[in-house]
Amino acid sequence: MKEKVKERYGKIALTGNSDCCCMPGECSTSDSPIDAAKIIGYEKEELETIPQESILGVGCGAPIKFANLREGETVVDLGSGAGIDAFLSANKVSKSGKVIGIDMTDEMLEKARANASGNNYGNVEFRKGDIEKNIPVDDGTVDAVISNCVINLTSDKTSAFLEIHRILKNGGRMVISDLVTDKELEQGQINEEQWCSCIDGALTQEHYIESIKNAGFHDVSILDKRVYMEGEKVNGRKITSLVIRAIK
Repeated sequence: MKEKVKERYGKIALTGNSDCCCMPGECSTSDSPIDAAKIIGYEKEELETIPQESILGVGCGAPIKFANLREGETVVDLGSGAGIDAFLSANKVSKSGKVIGIDMTDEMLEKARANASGNNYGNVEFRKGDIEKNIPVDDGTVDAVISNCVINLTSDKTSAFLEIHRILKNGGRMVISDLVTDKELEQGQINEEQWCSCIDGALTQEHYIESIKNAGFHDVSILDKRVYMEGEKVNGRKITSLVIRAIK
């Protein structure tokens, strides 16, 4: 499944998100990447301050709006793609802070690194890593972890949350957007394309929150909630986008 995910997002890095992957149903193929990003909560004025090549129109929320990033903080963006949230974060933490983007797709990393070097983002770096197995960041060194519709693509959500918990400082926060479902699928029902589109790997809200708590987080709260696909059921299921905050 990971190879399928890499293939899908490698293609998006090279050719764009023409099929509105991991976006609300309002997204259409005629939308620009900025239009698509605005649908899920990004501000046009902020998007204009970052490299435009970093905006691919992928995601299901805008966790950076809720992360309350401050000058001098260290931030990790999981599934950083071409760098949209990493660059927005860098503007908030300023030169005294640091942003580390993590992605497992070579094409995305290449695009993100080119965006950083070509736009003088000296406080941003991008590292290759598997967020379920070993995020390439030292223990207890991060103030905030953000992610936009990426945990959903993992096979073991608790393992990913354990890795996030490991790299956060005590009192550090995780603020992520992701999709949940009213009905989980059995292994034999899973479709690879639907998994790569952030649908078939979705947990129920109850199980998703449980996975976060099982990794050691506390003060778990839902900050934003949006109906996905304009309220239409996806293969008989209702999909909802959440922004979730949790504390180590």
